[in-house]
Amino acid sequence: MRTQRPALVLTVTSLAAFLVFLDVTIVNIAFPDVRETWPETSLADLSWVFTAYNVVFAALLIPAGRLADARGRRRIFGVGLVLFGLASLACAVAPTAGALIAARAAQAVAAALLAPASLALLLPAFPPERRGAAVGLWGATGAIAAATGPALGGVLVDAFGWRAVFFVNLPVVLLTLVASRFVLVESRDPDARLPDLVSVVLLGTGVAAVSLGIVRGEDGGWGDAVWPLVAGAVLLVLFGVRSARVARPLVEPALFRLRSFAGSIAGYLVFSGGFYALLLSNILFLTGVWGYDVLTAGLAVTPGPLMAAVASSVGGRLTDRFGAGASVVAGGLLFTAGCVLFAVAVGPDPAWLTVFLPGQLLTGLGVGAVYAGLGTAAVSELPPTRFATGSAVGTCARQIGAVLGIALLLSGLAAAGSSFEAFRTSWIAMAAGGIVTVLCGVVVGAARARSAPAPTPVPLEEPA
Repeated sequence: MRTQRPALVLTVTSLAAFLVFLDVTIVNIAFPDVRETWPETSLADLSWVFTAYNVVFAALLIPAGRLADARGRRRIFGVGLVLFGLASLACAVAPTAGALIAARAAQAVAAALLAPASLALLLPAFPPERRGAAVGLWGATGAIAAATGPALGGVLVDAFGWRAVFFVNLPVVLLTLVASRFVLVESRDPDARLPDLVSVVLLGTGVAAVSLGIVRGEDGGWGDAVWPLVAGAVLLVLFGVRSARVARPLVEPALFRLRSFAGSIAGYLVFSGGFYALLLSNILFLTGVWGYDVLTAGLAVTPGPLMAAVASSVGGRLTDRFGAGASVVAGGLLFTAGCVLFAVAVGPDPAWLTVFLPGQLLTGLGVGAVYAGLGTAAVSELPPTRFATGSAVGTCARQIGAVLGIALLLSGLAAAGSSFEAFRTSWIAMAAGGIVTVLCGVVVGAARARSAPAPTPVPLEEPA
């Protein structure tokens, strides 16, 4: 069996996280050009380029996490990478809008396989006392990818057209796939069997229905969103009831009795709503109120992700030393301060250097610290055989929070006519989300990675 090199494992798994979360936002900036390619396709139908990815990704995360635990994390990681590359190529060469939407759904399946498997491969490579820093960097990579998506997408679309936002994935996929064969070690739960299939269906359709309802509300049609939301809520309740009664539940109810796990899931849901809403609101504000072009706006919000990268390392060290709650509380306060600064100091006249940039730096620091703490808290009390499942539940909450935050933002802006005061109100709401995140950090407390037996390795032949 190969000896793992933690730094290389972190690099490979973080590249996968970057791919997954980059494709949540990079396509946004390409949408106008996509629409010009197929003007005969209605806006409602073409919006499934976004919706298909978000809904399928959220719905399949937890089943994919359990599949990785049962069938091998490196195997599922590799399958996810290959599928992501093929789906990205299919998106790039799509001859019709329908083909693009189908390829985006396939991308989401691959992303659901990659996200939990990558974190489950990362954790055993680090000793418990260093896992907080590693998880912080992994989590911040996803946040940085989501935040840099608009800027990178703007550059690519401006230079090469919208298909380039999918072609750009291919070299990263190839590099990660080759590196994974030499760097990652296979592991699985030797006693795992596939979970109850009825639970898989209930959870997948429930999450999909809730996500679909939120997306419909995002378009301003909350009346049309009621039935999917109600149906999704009923399915999720049925999922909870069944999980308590079957021998092989998809997610053991006992996990939610762990304070750190429950607090981190709530934190993911609330904070991701505020964070993803902030990403979009700032782009819309810069282009709609201050009159920036799309490319300039994308570049103007780049300092935030850079600060998130810095804060992720600091947050990870805070987590290792004082527990995950310290990083979540500190990050939540910084994020709140940044949003308050936006709300009270930003005006209708451009003042990027003196006002907007300081707000970005504060929120960027907050994002890096919060995700570092939440990532550790979600798995800190779990046995290694549930690392993929635990991280999948956290990522699912993160994705649903993101969809909900964006939907509420767009609904609010639509109702208020995207006025300056509407943006100020949205920033205040995001600050409130930061305060709730601080409370989640208090619930998480001093959780930190604990010593536990490593997941059972699967002997592999060394590559020639």
